[in-house]
Order: sequence, then C-alpha cells, then structure tokens
Amino acid sequence: MIPILSEKEIKIMEDNGQKLRKVMEATLSEVKPGMTLIELDQVAEKKIEELGGKPSFKMVPRYYWATCINLNGGVVHGIPDDTPIKKGDLVSVDAGFYSQGFHTDMAKTIKVGSEKGKGRSDKFLEAGKEALEEAIKQVKPDNRVGHLSQTIEETIKKAGYNPVKRLTGHGVGRQLHQEPMIPCFLKEEVRKTPLLKKGMVLAIEVIYTQGEPTLIVADDGWTIRTQDGKMAGLFEETVAVGANGPLILTRN
Repeated sequence: MIPILSEKEIKIMEDNGQKLRKVMEATLSEVKPGMTLIELDQVAEKKIEELGGKPSFKMVPRYYWATCINLNGGVVHGIPDDTPIKKGDLVSVDAGFYSQGFHTDMAKTIKVGSEKGKGRSDKFLEAGKEALEEAIKQVKPDNRVGHLSQTIEETIKKAGYNPVKRLTGHGVGRQLHQEPMIPCFLKEEVRKTPLLKKGMVLAIEVIYTQGEPTLIVADDGWTIRTQDGKMAGLFEETVAVGANGPLILTRN
C-alpha cells in the first residue's frame, strides 16, 4: 500500500524539504580541492542539527554517516572517508532530513573547478538535470510511475548515456524508503505500473552512467561503483503529487 498524506503532513514534509535544501546548498558550497569527504559529511551533519533535524541516513541500520558521497565512477551509497577531493572530480552528495516524524531526501552531482567551454562532464551533468526536470513534470494524479521511468530513460538515452537498472527512486515520508519504487527505465507496460494519487510523496532519482551501467559493490559493503570506472551521476528531489501537478518539496 502506497501511503497517502494529508495536506498538513505534506506541509511538514515541505518544511523539512526546505531545510534539506539549505543543508545541500551549505554542503556543496564547501566543495573544493583538498577537502576530504568526511569533512564534507561533517558540514552536512552540523547544518542538519542547526536546523533542528536528524540525519535520515544515520537512522539506517549499520550506516553511521549523515550523507552518502561519491566521486566520479561512484554511483550511490558512498561512505564519506578521508579521500581528498581533486579539481575536475564529479562529486555526488545525497542526504536526508528527518523531523516531526517525516523524512525528505535529495541529491546533486557537481563538478569541482571550472574549465573553458563545455566539457564532457558538463554535458553529462546537464543530461541528468534535464531527465529529472522532465520526470517531475509527469507527477500528477492519474499518471503512473511508468510515465516517470519512461521519461528518465528516454532523456538519458537520447543524450547518449545509460540509466542504471539495479537502483531506483522510491516513495518517502514516515519511512525513508517506501513504496512505490521508481526505476530509471521502463521495465513493464506503463499501465501495469503504480497509479499516482494526490498525497503521494516521491523521492525521484535519476541514476545514470557515462558507460555501461554494470555496477560493483566496494569492499566496504556500501559503496556502489561503475564496473568500467566511467562517470556516474545522481540527481534527486522529493516531490508530492498535488491536485494539479508536482509540488517540489526540496526547492524554493
């Protein structure tokens, strides 16, 4: 059963989402060459606490960090460690904010430093942003999860990249991860996928790779990387299904 939230509950989630947005902005603003991943995690945790919340990810059994941070070919669930960030790296930061009984979830991938003109990594990141924007447009009553999945897949493939099939977006609310699962590709007919209804809240994730979407799990048991070592990207927002369309809870 996919949870349906009241307007009051969604308002609480929106408040959490706005705070999580501030956490993400504060964290990404600190990204620079030489900074370690654990130092970046500490920035995020401090900001979450300042805003009166708890790190959602630290509520996951056996996960002890406020964020998941991945570099370059890291896809998801990267443990923040003492690895220093270098100019030209792609840095993906994923974080959750818990307060008043509800979670929100968001992620962004950025490039460290700037280059003249548009490089391969810039175009790669633009594809992920576009896929998320187009998927969010599909969030409305009587559409289906398959409309989001199909849109993500088509947008990513059109840009020349590959959606990851082993990992998905998900519902979010009283639980950090709940139904429905939202694949980045269409795995069955749209009409067979879950129906969207007013009051549902979704953590829509665009998870994709520059090369083959085959993944491996690192020795730490958490970090998932591309097998071929090529770039991976992650973009995520928490979005409620409103009466007339999407309500993006993690944006202004």
